[in-house]
Amino acid sequence: MRVTIKSAEEQQRMRVAGRLAAEVLDMIEAHVRPGISTGELDRICHDYITEQQKAVPAPLNYRGFPRSICTSPNHVVCHGIPGKRRLKNGDMLNIDITVIKDGFHGDTSRIFHVGQPRIKAQRLARITFEAMWAGIREIAPGKQLGDVGHAIQTLAESQGLSVVREYCGHGIGRGFHEPPNVLHYGEPGTGMTLREGMAMTVEPMLNEGRAETRLLPDGWTVVTRDKKLSAQWEHTVLVTAGGYEVLTLGAGPLEP
Repeated sequence: MRVTIKSAEEQQRMRVAGRLAAEVLDMIEAHVRPGISTGELDRICHDYITEQQKAVPAPLNYRGFPRSICTSPNHVVCHGIPGKRRLKNGDMLNIDITVIKDGFHGDTSRIFHVGQPRIKAQRLARITFEAMWAGIREIAPGKQLGDVGHAIQTLAESQGLSVVREYCGHGIGRGFHEPPNVLHYGEPGTGMTLREGMAMTVEPMLNEGRAETRLLPDGWTVVTRDKKLSAQWEHTVLVTAGGYEVLTLGAGPLEP
């Protein structure tokens, strides 16, 4: 599959899908509290997407994934499967939402702190948020994907954090995962040149400890090999004539 350039109509449909995905994260925030299970969060989001938004939760049955959202607490890097686990005070939780509306995908994730946050978790989440935005600000026609990855890597490593390399951002549109791969590390002036109308996710995963990860036997859940904390934020971004447009802004902090 080649990189797709979105028409004006397709860009507008992506704006709608991105806004809906952000609205799900805004909605679920009030439910992220000690005692609730990740399975309950999944049910609430599923019902909201299908009944209120009249949209489709993209992860459900995607390549066999069994739930409508991903929930990744503490040392889970990504793709955590919602289930019986109940949240505890001090947990850090990434919730990853992708909706399909009128044939187009909106993809975003956000860190939530459960109850009283731990200082180390707060710091990791804050720096990961800043790193995501450092990468986004590199997006513009004529820039290259290596510029995006380099900005993220430079900020992360300057703060003593490591960048997960096995998983990355991606192109997005009618397809959930389209070319190109958007690496969160790299060298400036390398990689694909960005063009107006491209759409992609920027979603760095930064670890408190080493970068190495491990895939659990369920075939989806990725954890840090050293069991130290991992954090992730994600936005869907459109390349515009003047730079970029973030399509998944919600009610949370817009930029660091």
